[in-house]
Amino acid sequence: MDYPQALIDTAALQHNLNIVRKKAPHSKVIGIIKADGYGHGIVEVAKSLIKGVDSFGVARLQEGIHLRQDGIHCPIILLSGISNKADLEHAATHNLNLVIHHITQLELLQQVVLPNPISVWVKVDTGMHRLGFPPQQIHEVITLLRNCSSVLSIIGLMSHFANADKFSDSFTLTQLEIFNHLKINLPRSFANSAAIMIYPQSQLDWVRPGLMLYGISPFKDSTGSELNLKSVMTLKSRLIAIQHLHTGDKVGYDSTWICPKSMPVGIVALGYGDGYPRHIQNETPMLVNGAFVPIIGRISMDMITLDLRTQPNATVGDPVIAWGAGLPIERIAHRAGTIPYELVCQVTPRVPRVLL
Repeated sequence: MDYPQALIDTAALQHNLNIVRKKAPHSKVIGIIKADGYGHGIVEVAKSLIKGVDSFGVARLQEGIHLRQDGIHCPIILLSGISNKADLEHAATHNLNLVIHHITQLELLQQVVLPNPISVWVKVDTGMHRLGFPPQQIHEVITLLRNCSSVLSIIGLMSHFANADKFSDSFTLTQLEIFNHLKINLPRSFANSAAIMIYPQSQLDWVRPGLMLYGISPFKDSTGSELNLKSVMTLKSRLIAIQHLHTGDKVGYDSTWICPKSMPVGIVALGYGDGYPRHIQNETPMLVNGAFVPIIGRISMDMITLDLRTQPNATVGDPVIAWGAGLPIERIAHRAGTIPYELVCQVTPRVPRVLL
């Protein structure tokens, strides 16, 4: 096939989950699979991980419903909660657990009588100031929820780190201290991927790995492989044309790259229409037949041009890897001035996810 594919290595998913289990042996695991499983395919990821996690976490109601409709029956947590009566009723119908983080959600639960009461988590704002109740309100919130007929149970408390990817960060330790200071006898969840790795004291009762499940480092200056993680997604395509250009020939839109000498170039069936970042720097590497070759010229919607001077024997049909096996996505994200999260999440639906 000449068009791009995102190859999804399910064995790598299992390996990375095993790393989580080894790092946090006494904690239950909430596998975070929001945003279509970080672009990897939410149902496929869920089915690969379901035997090794205790719950899944998603951001949007429709993600949870989608999983239920595809036969995923384990606990699913709606991390962003709900904001209206219809969504609350849908969440209850599909047996989704809700994160309660705002007074309006609490009021909604008090006003709506659910035939199937739901289980909830309570979000505590320990300093990130995005979602959650202030610590001084948590006792009152817990009391109100326990007296609410639409609430089946309170599963636990959770919060979210702002800077867990920074080593020995004082604010991270302050957030954890605030959370631990709460005198409430409920299970707790705080640690994301970065905290699982470097703040073991934050692992508590439940951990919430996201990025590390997909083999990607949560730290700015390292790759997943350096943390013994295995890349799950390999974005792959093929050369669909070889051109032999001459000194002074211009390449691509706006003629931004000019050949310094006679040279072969290869055209890859991949572009920003597939989610590859248009603004990425020239000289960003791709792998052709296992060798690094640089991008030249502008990224087009469906095509990218490569300098093949180091691979003069490359031919039409040869495989090209944009990131993944042999080419860390962290390196590509750095060249694009972004983070790996964005790259995997913006791979478009026209790129088929192929399970390995």
